[in-house]
Amino acid sequence: MINRAEIKKAAKEQIKGKIGVLLVISLIIVVIQYVASLVGIGTLLVAPAFYLSTSIIFLGITNGKAPVIMDTFEGFKDWWSSFKVYIFMTLFTFLWSLLFIIPGIIKGYSYAMSYFILAENPGMPALEAIDRSKKMMDGHKWDLFVLMLSFIGWIILACFTFGILYIWLVPYMSAAYANFYNEIKGETVVETTEPAPEVEAPAEEAASENN
Repeated sequence: MINRAEIKKAAKEQIKGKIGVLLVISLIIVVIQYVASLVGIGTLLVAPAFYLSTSIIFLGITNGKAPVIMDTFEGFKDWWSSFKVYIFMTLFTFLWSLLFIIPGIIKGYSYAMSYFILAENPGMPALEAIDRSKKMMDGHKWDLFVLMLSFIGWIILACFTFGILYIWLVPYMSAAYANFYNEIKGETVVETTEPAPEVEAPAEEAASENN
């Protein structure tokens, strides 16, 4: 049973005293992505690594590690894996969305833990990280949806502060999602010798699993 109250309470405690450095990290990411966007596909080349960096940072925070500025670039140490995870997640979600919008959304939740998994397993094949996320999220997609929905009041309030509240809210939400990952990861046991899964088309995957 996922205890959202405990997850969020822990997240609030974990980000205390760290908002300043997290703000600087966020600003660095925003500036670099903006500059990258000026050269067309530049964003595609840096965004996946930053997603991985963010996962590494907040998993560290939930495990008692204080973030430092250089953590911003940790994801680039495993750039190729982060890039492939992004491409496969985008492709699979798009293909499922071609069937109907709802299946695409559901699959988006299935893949939601991929970067956290990659953060803890550097160099893991992209398809294996995605497959582990699917198994981990089996039975927990609704839990994650409700957790995300529980922040809607904060999000609305942040809009009335001209976005200033987001300086605290984004780290709070990110830490909560990392805690969610920590909560559910122990429930899924995956054989380390298991080969990377084959790329599945939506119709084939639908036949092999019932989400």
